[in-house]
Amino acid sequence: MATLTAPQNGKAVKGRTQTHAPNVDLTAMVDLAFLLITFFMLTTSLAKMRAMEIVKPVDSKEPITLAQSRTMTILLGKNNQAVYYMGEATKAIMQTTSLATIQKYILQGKQQVAQQHQHDPSKFMVVVIKPTATANYKNFVDVIDEMHIADVKSYFIDDRNVLAQERAFMQARGM
Repeated sequence: MATLTAPQNGKAVKGRTQTHAPNVDLTAMVDLAFLLITFFMLTTSLAKMRAMEIVKPVDSKEPITLAQSRTMTILLGKNNQAVYYMGEATKAIMQTTSLATIQKYILQGKQQVAQQHQHDPSKFMVVVIKPTATANYKNFVDVIDEMHIADVKSYFIDDRNVLAQERAFMQARGM
């Protein structure tokens, strides 16, 4: 691979002989390094973009009924704010929070539903996400990410049916 070439002097100089530094030819080593780099670049798979799969049902005349004892609703508002509540909108206590802390309340709701239903795996929490007209797309993606992080098994996206109570609560809070 590498060759070592030392210059040959035929004549000796009076006293000492002169020795030159040996030259190392690394051409073959450089070629091999570039071949290996090229090989690994071509055979390595790069990170692929991962997209979230969101399936929205076909519009139907019949409303979907959910068990109110295990349903959490999250309304997305402006300025990275959200409103959440458990159960029915008419009977629930609506709370406002920032999107930075929404995961804490999702986990609390999940624990509350599990305790209420004696940790029955078939009775899991269902989350209804309602992005309003004042919410931005980043907040929506962040909440969907929180659903995956908190391992929420079922969530719905309802961007059409914001109830009058929800709208009034958000308007009162300037959201």
